[in-house]
This record gives sequence, C-alpha cells and structure tokens, in this order.
Amino acid sequence: MNLTKEELNDIIQGCAKRKRKSQQEFFKYFYGKMKAICKRYARDGDEAEDIVQEGFIKVFENLYRYEVTGSIEGWVRRIFVNTAIDHYRKNKNKFNLEDEGNIKDDSYDEEPEDSTYGNIKSDDILEAMEELSPAYKTVFNLYAIENFTHQEIAEILDINIGTSKSNYAKAKAKMKTILQARFNIA
Repeated sequence: MNLTKEELNDIIQGCAKRKRKSQQEFFKYFYGKMKAICKRYARDGDEAEDIVQEGFIKVFENLYRYEVTGSIEGWVRRIFVNTAIDHYRKNKNKFNLEDEGNIKDDSYDEEPEDSTYGNIKSDDILEAMEELSPAYKTVFNLYAIENFTHQEIAEILDINIGTSKSNYAKAKAKMKTILQARFNIA
C-alpha cells in the first residue's frame, strides 16, 4: 500500500479524530512492518500478535501527540519497540533476562565483521534469531538492530552492563553457530 505524504497526513488526522476508517487504513499501512518488529522480540506468533495489538492501541491513544515534522514511521516504530520492551519487563520473571551463565564481566570486545556471511539474507538472520533464548534475543535486538548502547539496554531491562554485553556476545556466537550449520559455512 503506497500512500502520498498528503494521504498519510489525512489518515493521521482522521485517526486523531478517532475515525474508524482512518484507523483501518493506518493499521493496514503499518501492520506488516510493525509485526516484523514484534516477531523479533516475541517467542512465537501469538505473542507477537499480542504485542502488535497492544502497540496499535498505544499508537491510536497517543496519535494526537505526533508532531508532523518528524517521521511517522519512526514515531510508530519507537512505540512498538517500547511496547515489546514493556512486554518483557512485565514478564521478566517468566523470561529470565539475566545472563544464563550469570557472568558479570564487561570485557566483551566486538569482533570484526566476517565477509563469509555477506550472502546471508535478513530473513535468514531473523529465522536464526527465533532460536535464541528470550534473554539473548532481547539484548541482540536492542543492540544490533535498534542501536541501543549496552548502558541503555541495562537501564531498560534492569540488568547490569556486563550482563547486557555477555548476553549480546553469547547471542552473536549462537547466531554464528546457527548460520554456519544452515549454510554449511566452515
């Protein structure tokens, strides 16, 4: 669904006035992209759908606050990422966001990127992410995809920086193992 800037602005104004048709058009326009974000944080499709629904409720409740000067997609995306984070905060005991090895060392260095993985598509990476534990998946998403710092992740998830770094390093290693197995990379 392609919309001009004017059409999208009309839909946004209709949503702010709680017009049902505008909300349906807004939902259709953003659903696919926002579902993809939620799938990255969720354990399964049902949980992703719950986060999507909660995210759209928040968007429609707060759309009157959107300032037309910024990107609506960026604004909506931020709400969905925050909704996914809130979901994990509420279920923290269930998901156990602490590092499984309970290592508090913050000396994990970033490895240089390996060109061996250059031909792997983003869909392949997203599929591999499904195999990560919730703790690893959440930190991997926030750091590698959403570009949060380990300090920010620690504050968001109420864990220490070392745990964030450790979970990211372990998630990255697990992703490497998964992708090597899938693509027969030595």
